[in-house]
Amino acid sequence: MTGPLSSDDLLSELRTLHPMLIDLSLGRIKGLLEDLGNPNQKLPPVIHIAGTNGKGSTTAFLQAILEAAGLRVHAYTSPHLVRFHERIRIATGPGQSAPISEDALIETLRRVRDTNGDRPMTFFEITTAAAFLAFAEHPADAVLLEVGLGGRLDATNLIDEPAVTVITPIAMDHADKLGGTLAEIASEKAGILKRDCPAVVAPQEPEARDEVLVRAADICADLITWGVDFDAYPQSGRLVFQQDEELIDLPMPSLRGRHQITNAGTAIAAARVFAERTGDAVRITADAIARGLQTVHWPARMMPLNDGPLSRILSADDELWLDGGHNPAAGRAIAQTLADLEERAPKPTFLVCGMQAQKDIEGFLEPFCGLVRAVVTVPVRGGLGPGLAPDTLADYAEAVGLRTSSAADVETALKAIVQDHGGPRRVLICGSLYLAGNVLAHQQGLASTPN
Repeated sequence: MTGPLSSDDLLSELRTLHPMLIDLSLGRIKGLLEDLGNPNQKLPPVIHIAGTNGKGSTTAFLQAILEAAGLRVHAYTSPHLVRFHERIRIATGPGQSAPISEDALIETLRRVRDTNGDRPMTFFEITTAAAFLAFAEHPADAVLLEVGLGGRLDATNLIDEPAVTVITPIAMDHADKLGGTLAEIASEKAGILKRDCPAVVAPQEPEARDEVLVRAADICADLITWGVDFDAYPQSGRLVFQQDEELIDLPMPSLRGRHQITNAGTAIAAARVFAERTGDAVRITADAIARGLQTVHWPARMMPLNDGPLSRILSADDELWLDGGHNPAAGRAIAQTLADLEERAPKPTFLVCGMQAQKDIEGFLEPFCGLVRAVVTVPVRGGLGPGLAPDTLADYAEAVGLRTSSAADVETALKAIVQDHGGPRRVLICGSLYLAGNVLAHQQGLASTPN
């Protein structure tokens, strides 16, 4: 006799409903949401976030700031790192939230599955419908909705009147699905803009910025733009946020890296606009913003790994870091952070890297030339697409001038670095969010849920 279905059982079943993992369209999920009673139209005020780099960190900053102000906040993000439950975060009280519980996830997935029947539906579409249903049935003051891929045809883009939209820095990624130029990709991202809805726009390359401006002008969206309407910059070990004539002196974000100043500044601007739109301006104080910057939690973004089986392979004087960045812009940001660490505390630096086949491999790796001693390549398991074979990835790394070797897994790679190179050492595991999830699961002794 079989036991009751777990969420893993249901998620595995739902993955079989459509032959394609990614099939950008709104028709299928729109019909499903209508059959569910349109939960997407019954949500608390929504902040909708698109972009290539930093949208996860910006979402995390937003959640931390709003919760520090005492608001109840739901959040939808993807992909997850260890367990699917991370994707649907439910407000549990003022300033408090948690991943959806196993029982609530099972009940919600069952309702969506039973309503959908055997109609073709991608995994992301049907789980987005489940998130909408969960959010609509739990009271909150805000919903943070992170786009899965692109924007215009993303399953999250069925919110007619968001309180605020946000576009984080746009870069080349997923060109096979979003377009082969930065302008084409920006046009897809700008598809989340809505008429008469304010949009907070992070720094952009000129080609991307121009596309966002065109889309905003076409639909009369009010843009709040980095460098024009607001700015954020480090000064004397502090973060200064400037909007109009107002200056706010803040602590530096707890997330490491210069790029996090951009993400934090964008989140602060979005939180302030959201507060004005919803009547919560009195609660988004400088103190709440400061506490949010210090309490923000977003795993696998220049994250130190200080405990666990992988950390124990290294010596006490070594450093082990983890970052899920995987495109050229992320490579540049990570390399800059490593350079800053090297300036403050010099140590030989090594990469343990795994990537997916469809990424710009050389574009990601080039910024590390002259900065790292060697790269050990490893396989990636559990991603949406094929992982690049370690030997093939090593060939790419050698092509850009990096010293390389390959290993069967991260543990073997770390042991090879310890054996071949004297300490103290700085080691960064990078190249894929799916690899990062596998690492975190191993560190925590957990079984991960496939994405």
